[in-house]
Amino acid sequence: MRTPTLSRDDALALLKKYNKEPFHIRHALTVEAVMRYFAKIHAPDELDYWGMVGLLHDIDFGMFPDEHCQRAPELLKEGGVADDMIRSIVSHAYGVCSDVEPVEEMEKILFASDELTGLIYAAALMRPSKSTKDMELKSLKKKYKDKSFAAGCSREIIATGAEQLDWTLDELLQKTLDAMKESEDGIESEVKAHT
Repeated sequence: MRTPTLSRDDALALLKKYNKEPFHIRHALTVEAVMRYFAKIHAPDELDYWGMVGLLHDIDFGMFPDEHCQRAPELLKEGGVADDMIRSIVSHAYGVCSDVEPVEEMEKILFASDELTGLIYAAALMRPSKSTKDMELKSLKKKYKDKSFAAGCSREIIATGAEQLDWTLDELLQKTLDAMKESEDGIESEVKAHT
């Protein structure tokens, strides 16, 4: 069983030290919640560990977007994050700006769901409700197939992530959507508290 080397409050403070934009904070909180959701299913004794990997995965993106995943190890190490967690964090951008391949199930889930959370959030904003709660897989798939929608969210990475997990694309879409539905209220209240 792995546990984080720092508290969630300390991790959040570390994230906010290098990420000032509310969008980046929201994304980190979303990926944290999604990772905790998946941990409940795959590694219930590592909820905090999986969550913190999600929370800190873009630690260097706000301040150093052109050096994403290159600056992260140094910033995380200075913040008291252990080497195994640093490795998992930088694996989320494998093939884009990191040469650390996701090998553990947790790393593969982070790799697969990171981009997808952005696409789902963008799709939710297009709905009258502005929520994931009333979103169905069918409408999400429609947005996914529209390459001009949320064009910055790589469909190739999402599809590769599903493949690495031996999940169908529909499974990945549905599970990540379910995770975001379940955590939406908590994320909203935390975003208001931290921005």
